[in-house]
Amino acid sequence: MDSKASITTEDLANARARFEADRTCVVAKNAASSAGIRAAARVPEAMSANSLDFDVEVTQGSRCDQERSGRCWMFASLNTMRYRTIKKFNLKDFELSQAYPLFFDKLEKSNWFLGNIISTLDEPLDGRLVSFLLTDPIGDGGQWDMFRSLVKKYGVVPKEAMPETANSRNTRDMDKYLTRYLRGCAKMLRQSYEAGFGIDTLQKMRKAMMGDVWQLLAISLGEPPERFDVRLRDKDNKLVLSGTFTPQEFFAKAVGMDLDAYVSLISAPTQDKPFGRSFTVERLGNVEEDGTVRYLNLPPTELKRVAIAQLRDDLPVWFGCDVDQSYLRQEGIMDTAALDIDALFGFPVEGCLNKAERLDYGESLMTHAMVLEGVRLSEDGDPQMWKVENSWGKDHGRDGFDTLSDAWFDEYVYQVVVDKKYLTDEQRAALDSEPIALTPWDPMGSLARSR
Repeated sequence: MDSKASITTEDLANARARFEADRTCVVAKNAASSAGIRAAARVPEAMSANSLDFDVEVTQGSRCDQERSGRCWMFASLNTMRYRTIKKFNLKDFELSQAYPLFFDKLEKSNWFLGNIISTLDEPLDGRLVSFLLTDPIGDGGQWDMFRSLVKKYGVVPKEAMPETANSRNTRDMDKYLTRYLRGCAKMLRQSYEAGFGIDTLQKMRKAMMGDVWQLLAISLGEPPERFDVRLRDKDNKLVLSGTFTPQEFFAKAVGMDLDAYVSLISAPTQDKPFGRSFTVERLGNVEEDGTVRYLNLPPTELKRVAIAQLRDDLPVWFGCDVDQSYLRQEGIMDTAALDIDALFGFPVEGCLNKAERLDYGESLMTHAMVLEGVRLSEDGDPQMWKVENSWGKDHGRDGFDTLSDAWFDEYVYQVVVDKKYLTDEQRAALDSEPIALTPWDPMGSLARSR
């Protein structure tokens, strides 16, 4: 062992002496060890800039709560959809079932996983690809493109048609046992292949395994409805929608959203992702027949431009971000000025990496999906502060709402979903071009799953 690489007694003495000689370090120690790092680094002057006062704003129903699950991307997607129903029928409030897409997402992810296992039978078990596939086969997280695939195939239902269960509110045990079963399935498929069984036989095994998956999900979540009765009354208690619907019929009637018009824009300034190009992520998806995801990479200014345009048209905006960075969770404030971590510790901690470097070195990726519902603008029309609907219940933040500073948007917002009509002709052409394929473990393949 190289003694020069070891921490010596002299090194420890020097570090202790330097620390104790600096009064600011002692004050910071007392504050952070007593109140916690974020509380000690909180900048009170920044709070005043985070008022719920916006120039462009959409009005949503009551706050939803994903509870102890990683379904933020589903809640964000459903919140953009239920807004249309509330507006269309002049409802006081309305909520779509979050347990319904959860059932089919787990089902489709299981089938997607088994397909990936069959297509990698010749890959080494301990290689990076198969190890990655086995890590989290059916986790709660997801992307907008995956939710669109679910709705196109399965539709949506009101919350009353498939309410929450203990296992949708807290998905931990269901995920644990389904993951264990699927890893067992992967073992059986690989061992059968090694024993000489052909692909047709393996596909038949896959079908039988999926029957077991359905059974596990139905026991955990209940069976999803094929048809259901609906009676919606508006703010004046007038019956505005009634009848019996399939989930697909209800989506068409009550939501009426052109799913294929909505596209994912990302903002990743790394060298391997030039702006103005389309991207996909290898082996990322859920619905087999609908394929994988597609993004267009643009600067943050363009993500803001299209988001504001959609808000001006009285429609909310799905977005994905790295929620825990520079975040005061209790207050519901995402603002780079709200915390001064570097001043607390006395050297660059947050400031040691820029946005591209954070992506390249594994410090940041998309962790959470929410909904933009408003924006405050400067006299010149530039965004200053954004209103965010979260999915952590009404007791979070300010009645369930967060604020997001424009500087925070630049640093930690990685994705927005908007109608492609807001794109320029050049951007639409770029989105439709042959996408560059990213590796499965690329940070832009991360799944929003914060709970």
